[in-house]
Amino acid sequence: MLNSLLLRSHKPPALSSVLALCCALYSASAVAQLFASEQLRFRVTIVSEGLEHPWGLAFLPDGRMLVSERPGRLRLVGADGRVDPEPLHGLPPIAAVGQGGLLDVALHPDYRDNGWIYLSYVASGPGGYGTEVVRGRLKGRTLVDVQVLFRMLPKSTRGQHFGSRLVFDRQGYLYITLGDRGEQQRAQRLDDHAGSVIRLHDDGRIPVDNPFRDHPGARPEKFTLGNRNLQGAALHPQSGELWTHEHGPQGGDEINIIRAGVNYGWPVITFGRNYGTGTAIGEGTAKPGMAQPLYQWTPSIAPSGMAFYTGERFPAWRGNLFVGALRDQMLVRLELDGARVVHEERLLQGAIGRIRDVRNGPDGFVYLLTDSPKGVIARLEPVP
Repeated sequence: MLNSLLLRSHKPPALSSVLALCCALYSASAVAQLFASEQLRFRVTIVSEGLEHPWGLAFLPDGRMLVSERPGRLRLVGADGRVDPEPLHGLPPIAAVGQGGLLDVALHPDYRDNGWIYLSYVASGPGGYGTEVVRGRLKGRTLVDVQVLFRMLPKSTRGQHFGSRLVFDRQGYLYITLGDRGEQQRAQRLDDHAGSVIRLHDDGRIPVDNPFRDHPGARPEKFTLGNRNLQGAALHPQSGELWTHEHGPQGGDEINIIRAGVNYGWPVITFGRNYGTGTAIGEGTAKPGMAQPLYQWTPSIAPSGMAFYTGERFPAWRGNLFVGALRDQMLVRLELDGARVVHEERLLQGAIGRIRDVRNGPDGFVYLLTDSPKGVIARLEPVP
């Protein structure tokens, strides 16, 4: 570009002008990178930097953002991308252990009226650690009216597979995705929260039509069983059904549609294999009474974060499902035909880091969080 400008000039520019142009070009490339997908060109703009292992992102009505950091901090980020250096106060005690810490953040569907903010996080208690969920209201830089809505039981000393994403459906039910805590057989137990999706009213009450509510000995909050570690969840924009993805072991990452009372098979059936040895797990890849995944990845992509694109900025992407991936540091774009995945494209491989979360922005852009000690908020924008 600089050479073409010089060639078009009738006289050599002053050295100061050349240096200024070089600095401008360097600064622009540091802020935004250009990429091409199969359907369009786009750029990635770094909106915010310096976040420590950011996990979840929520957009406030006034243009600000809430970002959770796994070590246990909830950050306010201005519409201009400036990260408030003072974390929010009033959060419950958070155990930043292993893969756990402060996880997802979500707003109540009627946030403008009631101000409720929901957080999933890892807490300590009798027996070790487990995923919990609270809600509170933001007053200045403090979370007030904090209420614990859910505690995963039993707790465990393991440091992995906590989940967790928070999603409200169109009826106002709150879904909480959990992991098996690294103890595989717990995912098949009805008297255990591990390895399941939880369904609650917005205030923590248990819906009367939860599938296991009247089952003797079962945890009435459970909506599913047989899930390994769900770190992505989103509502389908047409059907309103909850879609999730979960990590498989050395393969067998799955996308599923979540339905009441369904057993998703882990660890009885899986496309994954044992770490290290590569030996089979369970009884194979299918069994009567257990759901098959809608889509699966072998080898694993380590998925995290998930969103259906519903904005206006990228018409060619509307209705596509986007999945962040920690492995290969990429964003996966899936084209759908109803409930079938008909095409996959892998974007940004190695370009910005491990992608932890994917969100639709209220401005129609796609927003990403990167999982790093110096994580960023990145924004995908179309290039004309």
